[in-house]
Amino acid sequence: MKNIVVLTGAGISAESGLQTFRGNNGLWEGYRVEEVASPEAWQRNPEMVQRFYNMRRAACCKAMPNAAHIALKELEKKANVHIITQNIDDLHERAGSSQILHLHGEIMKAQSSKYPELVYDIEGDELHMGQLCEKGYQLRPHVVWFGEPVPNILKAMEIVSQADIFLIIGTSLQVYPAASLIHDTRPDCQVILIDPEAESFRVSNRVHLIAQKATVAVPRWVENFTE
Repeated sequence: MKNIVVLTGAGISAESGLQTFRGNNGLWEGYRVEEVASPEAWQRNPEMVQRFYNMRRAACCKAMPNAAHIALKELEKKANVHIITQNIDDLHERAGSSQILHLHGEIMKAQSSKYPELVYDIEGDELHMGQLCEKGYQLRPHVVWFGEPVPNILKAMEIVSQADIFLIIGTSLQVYPAASLIHDTRPDCQVILIDPEAESFRVSNRVHLIAQKATVAVPRWVENFTE
């Protein structure tokens, strides 16, 4: 079986109705997203940060996996599939994909504000001030904020280095370090990028562009894929 590594970005989740904040002028209630998604924001106004992520979590709970998510699950019948996602939602999990690596965290989980290795599932869609980890520190969203390191990037690099096919879906390759993963592919790896705006992206000639929505292009690509 071929090793197919899939990198997904905000575009695939947008087709399930989840807002892409970069595409919305990066604003939330008049604040730049960086102002409610950074360690400095947490220190300055943790209540606002919790409210921001509670709203996002509620939206995530209402959203459903779309045809692209489901097709990637079906692809597991034909290949060894690893999904590396920049998204913090759980749509890949709910679609049934079995090998998923979250680069930027998982919104349906919380972590200790003092000991980030202490991670907990969130019951429901809200996390409140006063909810503490087992060592007595406030819980915060289990999300990689602006200015924080990306703990899973080394693991992602190793996975990508083993790919026969690198399938990039719904990302413009502008967010680092995820955007650099394309450089970790082997020279003989086939690289495919699916996004409605794909033809406007600055990528090398080795990348095959499919300028379509994920819900259209991914099921078709999976259906036509043969080992």
